[in-house]
Amino acid sequence: MENNDKHFKRYTVTTALPYANGPVHIGHLAGVYIPADTYVRYLRMKGEEVLFVGGSDEHGVPITIKAEKEGCTPQDIVDRYHNIIKKSFEELGISYDIYSRTSSKTHHETAAAFFKKLYEDGKFIERETEQFFDPERNKFLSDRYIIGTCPKCGNDHAYGDQCEKCGSSMSPDELINPHSALSGAQLVKKATKHWYLPLDQYEEWLRDWIIEGHKEWKPNVYGQVKSWLDNGLQPRAVTRDLDWGVPVPLKEADGKVLYVWFDAPIGYISNTIEHCTEKGTDWKKWWKDEDTKLVHFIGKDNIVFHCIIFPCMLKAYGDYIVPENVPANEFLNLENDKISTSRNWAVWLHEYLEEFPGKQDVLRYVLTANAPETKDNNFTWKDYQDRNNNELLAIFGNFVNRTLVLTHKYFEGKVPAMANLNEKDNAAIEEMNQYPEKIGHLLDTYKFREALSELMNLARLGNRYLTENEPWKQFKTDPERVKTVLAVSLQIVAKLAILSEPFLPFSAKKLQAMIGLNVEGWNQAKETVLLPEGSVIGEVELLFTKVEDETVAAQIKKLEDTKKQNELNAWAPNPIKPNTNIDEFGKMDIRVGTVLECTKVPKADKLLQFLIDDGMNKRTIVSGIAKYYPNPEELVGKQVCFIANFEPRKLKGVTSEGMILSAEDKDGRLVVVTPSQPVAPGSNVG
Repeated sequence: MENNDKHFKRYTVTTALPYANGPVHIGHLAGVYIPADTYVRYLRMKGEEVLFVGGSDEHGVPITIKAEKEGCTPQDIVDRYHNIIKKSFEELGISYDIYSRTSSKTHHETAAAFFKKLYEDGKFIERETEQFFDPERNKFLSDRYIIGTCPKCGNDHAYGDQCEKCGSSMSPDELINPHSALSGAQLVKKATKHWYLPLDQYEEWLRDWIIEGHKEWKPNVYGQVKSWLDNGLQPRAVTRDLDWGVPVPLKEADGKVLYVWFDAPIGYISNTIEHCTEKGTDWKKWWKDEDTKLVHFIGKDNIVFHCIIFPCMLKAYGDYIVPENVPANEFLNLENDKISTSRNWAVWLHEYLEEFPGKQDVLRYVLTANAPETKDNNFTWKDYQDRNNNELLAIFGNFVNRTLVLTHKYFEGKVPAMANLNEKDNAAIEEMNQYPEKIGHLLDTYKFREALSELMNLARLGNRYLTENEPWKQFKTDPERVKTVLAVSLQIVAKLAILSEPFLPFSAKKLQAMIGLNVEGWNQAKETVLLPEGSVIGEVELLFTKVEDETVAAQIKKLEDTKKQNELNAWAPNPIKPNTNIDEFGKMDIRVGTVLECTKVPKADKLLQFLIDDGMNKRTIVSGIAKYYPNPEELVGKQVCFIANFEPRKLKGVTSEGMILSAEDKDGRLVVVTPSQPVAPGSNVG
């Protein structure tokens, strides 16, 4: 069980490895990277020994698919996105000790050695199964490279793991006529051998370690792990047939790589080894010493990997520590819709940094204040604007600015003595001194949203104290009283300058420089006098600026344009029907007729009744297109194409002698088919 009273000698803090087939968005930041960085910055300020490890996850099928589509190599894809992600994190101030990648030489060697140790210790089981094989490409195919007809909706471009038209999950065996997405070849079943980690053998240990020993974990994490265990664990393949990844280090495993779920978390270890090798230090203390506290920051989609699978891998290896906590967050939505990389429905970090220069802390603040810690939450640009203008600017920034400006105005920027304190002053001092411990406790227990709220309460205290004492009114009549008020207010400013650093690192550094405060650590904020009498306040600058309506409107329009583009992209014509021949087509007698009358069929909202001049006679045809022609008389005089040799049938009491031809648009609207210029009624179409 995690012992919150125990003081660990050091901390290993990891973040989920972002997948290097796209940039990072605000959902990733709110769920993983900002809380992790806040925690690490706090630990460092407390003087703890911390290693903050991150990196890009660069193996797996989605990367090979993207490379196929773009006509480049998987390495080209991961190089591109690794650089974008790494640069974005650096600019946002995510303070990794190392941010590396799973395509590195060190990682390949570490992951291969990890597998080999488990293999030699008999920790795997071997199984031979039959899987789909592309005879033209001479390779086994992953589910995403297998396409066929969906058995549920008839979509003939369904993937081996999902039909994207109806959303059904499936296996390749369920597809009708499965074939290769790479070559188009008909697939064959071929035997292949893989190695599995028998998770079921670790169930008793997992129950004892988590269910009994870590009841303090977040309910969403604890509950998901318990559900998995209650449903029973099964062996899970650690290898697969693929040509992109860490090669399985066995002679009989040619053409096989480590499954990405097995390979990726080892990246935490390999990145640690890489960092320590560069520094000339021992990496093992970060992963094999019981006095090291291991904490994984992840999103809820990664709970099973970090709370069940990776710990089982570490346990199987034998001498690794396992995580003391996995404070996973839920998901962040965007403008009331699920963030989606494939639909480009996201606020991308690298774009934000370009479009909002100098506003890293605003994003950090908004995403922490609105963090999905216990349930899914929602980001809107209006909320972003409100939190910046009404909280950062109006509360935090306003208090700091008023205090520093008044100090320059009345005392030439010199900090006055904190003397002649009255009851109100002492009450404010007592209250402000509670915040370092209050905020620290919340950060220790991974309650970042509450901790940030308490930081703002400290700023509110400052504003309230300043407003109640009105130094701008008292200076002429009682300058000594103003000295006391500003002295107390300046100490609150100094506390904010220290305590805000984990949350707002750029603004905190700027504020520390303005007031000339040399920050030594978190506990320094527990002191009452942080700015001694006579110390000089530097030139005052605004910490935050207003976010204007037009700025928000531009971002909302950008999203609306994305939604419109998605609607266009989402439409696709129906699949071409099976091949036919000219003889079959010739059986249809398609002709052109002139509309003489067109009216709605009584008591039938969907039906229109046409009277057609077919060149020889007049005929009645009933068509279900009334919804698309609210004014049917507009069709009178137009020429339409119709099938002349359908058996007559009655619809709502009207005998229909054919079928009007219509085309279905991308929005489902039906439009009658007409010749491009007038022809004689009765003309054949063919």
